[in-house]
Amino acid sequence: MDLEFVRPLIDWHAVAPEVVLTGVLLVVLTLDLVDGERFRPVMPTIAGIGLLATLVPLLTLALDGTTRELFGGAYVVDDFALVLKALFVIVGYVVILLSVDYVRDGDYYENEYYTLLLSSLLGMVIMGSSRDLITMFIALELLSIPAYMLAAWRKGGWRSNEAGMKYYLMGVFATAVMLYGMSFVFGVGGSTVFTDIAEAMSGPESSALITVGILFTIIGFAFKVSAVPFHTWAPDTYEGAPTPVTAFLSVGSKAAGFVALLQLVFVAFVGREDVIEPLFWVLSAVTMTVGNLIALRQTNIVRLLAYSSVAQGGFMLAPFAVAGAPGQLAVESVVIYLIIYAFMNLGAFAVVLAVARKTRSGDIASYGGLINYAPGMAGAMTVFLFALAGIPPLAGWFAKFAVFRAVIDAGTLAGYALGVVIAVNSVIALVYYANVAKEMWFNPVPDGDETPVPVTGSLGFAIGLTVLATVVFGIVPGVIGHFGEISVLASPL
Repeated sequence: MDLEFVRPLIDWHAVAPEVVLTGVLLVVLTLDLVDGERFRPVMPTIAGIGLLATLVPLLTLALDGTTRELFGGAYVVDDFALVLKALFVIVGYVVILLSVDYVRDGDYYENEYYTLLLSSLLGMVIMGSSRDLITMFIALELLSIPAYMLAAWRKGGWRSNEAGMKYYLMGVFATAVMLYGMSFVFGVGGSTVFTDIAEAMSGPESSALITVGILFTIIGFAFKVSAVPFHTWAPDTYEGAPTPVTAFLSVGSKAAGFVALLQLVFVAFVGREDVIEPLFWVLSAVTMTVGNLIALRQTNIVRLLAYSSVAQGGFMLAPFAVAGAPGQLAVESVVIYLIIYAFMNLGAFAVVLAVARKTRSGDIASYGGLINYAPGMAGAMTVFLFALAGIPPLAGWFAKFAVFRAVIDAGTLAGYALGVVIAVNSVIALVYYANVAKEMWFNPVPDGDETPVPVTGSLGFAIGLTVLATVVFGIVPGVIGHFGEISVLASPL
């Protein structure tokens, strides 16, 4: 008997996380169609439990330790993919914790909100395993289209409408540029699979088509990570979107963009460091510098965190500028930074959400004297601010150290120069983070109202979880360093 006919067409264990997440998405959608009002109170619970359930197959795949390739190498499940998928799922879970009371109190369409959030997360999870131009594009659109609608979720406010429209228009433009570049890459490589493209590009000959294809493809993803000068959508979108959505975009969407860049640079474009390294050197230096300098002038906490997110993206871009250096420090440092940044930034937005429930303001001045009536919130925000600044023993110091080590260990003049830029920008960033801390600890309460900040159970749990991760990862950096080591791509160099 020919057993070829009874062999499974797909490795269901490999795609189990995607299947579980899709199942949760369908459950939420079906319950909404059956009786949306009746099931509305339990939607966040179902979505949260579903995300936790998605972690189970991720754990079993990690324990199995086998690299699985599907569809001719277009979809790969390895340690790198599993670590990043777990990060996306955890980020989604924390965002749901932030969203519960915000969405309910705002009388928004709750069921549709969680449907779109889960859809975007599914795109991110798929992105973690995408090793093919077509699969990557599908994942990008699956995560982006729901995000455009989420950014404009407060349909009654002009700021939210503006946020969604700017995000959408800039996203469509970036996608068009990226597809134009991908068409050149496909034309040169003769395949959409990254390993085949790398083999075709590894020859000594230089081609203008290769250069243009690489540049345009990277520019498309530079939009997703809000790299300067492709960052102009971020401040207005972050300020106008609902705060939980802003947290989601600043962490989840940015992380997905970096995952795509890691796979492109270290798998598909291997051997083209002559194009990659100068481009990322400029992007990194300009992004962190512009983001930090503009953040110094902000008076709104969300816009400050928006430009801070731009600057943090510049730090994460730095290892790409030494992509041709031997070893795997570049990939490892970016993964470490992404994981630590996720908890720091989500925590900061959680505190912003909690304080805004009382002050109804996003002005930094409204944080005056926060230590007097909400010492827990002031302490947590201080932890996140100084972690973002890279102050030991909080986790941010290890993230910046990993990036700094990656560029310095490259042993090139460009690496040393970028190390200096990183050091200078770390000092600049400390100034505006410290100004917010000063407002909370030393300035008086603006209106004299010292009633406590109302903190719900889900919001308090989110803040506690992110504080714990930020402190533990800083004191015991080996924990997060281990995830960085095991996530190194299996076939980049």
